[in-house]
Amino acid sequence: MIERRPFDSLGRADHGWLDAKHHFSFADYHDPARVHWGPLRVWNDDTIQAGTGFPPHPHADMEIITYVREGAISHRDNQGNQGRTEAGDVQVMSAGTGIVHSEYNLEPGTTRIFQIWILPNRRGLPPSWGSRPFPGADRAGRFVALASGLEEDAEALRIHADAKVLGARLAAGESTTYTLGRERLGYLVPATGRIEINGIVLEARDGAAIRDEEELRVTALEDAELVLVDVR
Repeated sequence: MIERRPFDSLGRADHGWLDAKHHFSFADYHDPARVHWGPLRVWNDDTIQAGTGFPPHPHADMEIITYVREGAISHRDNQGNQGRTEAGDVQVMSAGTGIVHSEYNLEPGTTRIFQIWILPNRRGLPPSWGSRPFPGADRAGRFVALASGLEEDAEALRIHADAKVLGARLAAGESTTYTLGRERLGYLVPATGRIEINGIVLEARDGAAIRDEEELRVTALEDAELVLVDVR
């Protein structure tokens, strides 16, 4: 089963400095049919204006993955971590027992990110933060784990969940497959490009909620950049 969730059907909050689209219920947007997808709790599609961002605020017991699509995001937290994550790269924050952080767009232009929250499989862990580059060439034609709680994904950023966040880049006409397994859930969003997944066409920034699918076959109908979450 693959349920297409068109971009225009997502929740929206336009704060001027931030234009956010919500795949799941978040803040003032509530849809009882779209509260979570297994432990996947949040997928926000955020557009952040230059020189603005999220001032210091707290989190606890949540795995927060930021996929930077355009521009860059600058992170600082009360654990002494700070860093800049640019387009194509990923940062992970494990909120654990509690962390206060800020995320700013200090770039001269617009920054666009996917912010993904996954419930941890253990509570009360020490908070942590990490960031690393994932060159686009490494993801060409295939899905690569960007953040994962599974031991086999040694090159991915670590999260505390039975989950992984994957990225792929496909040229127009190119196809790839991913074995999900019927016991797991998937959620896929093309950051750019029009694609077909198991016969369902998605436009850029649409969501696809996936269950009971052993294998995913994705074909790019135009050049596409994909992000997939695999959870149980």
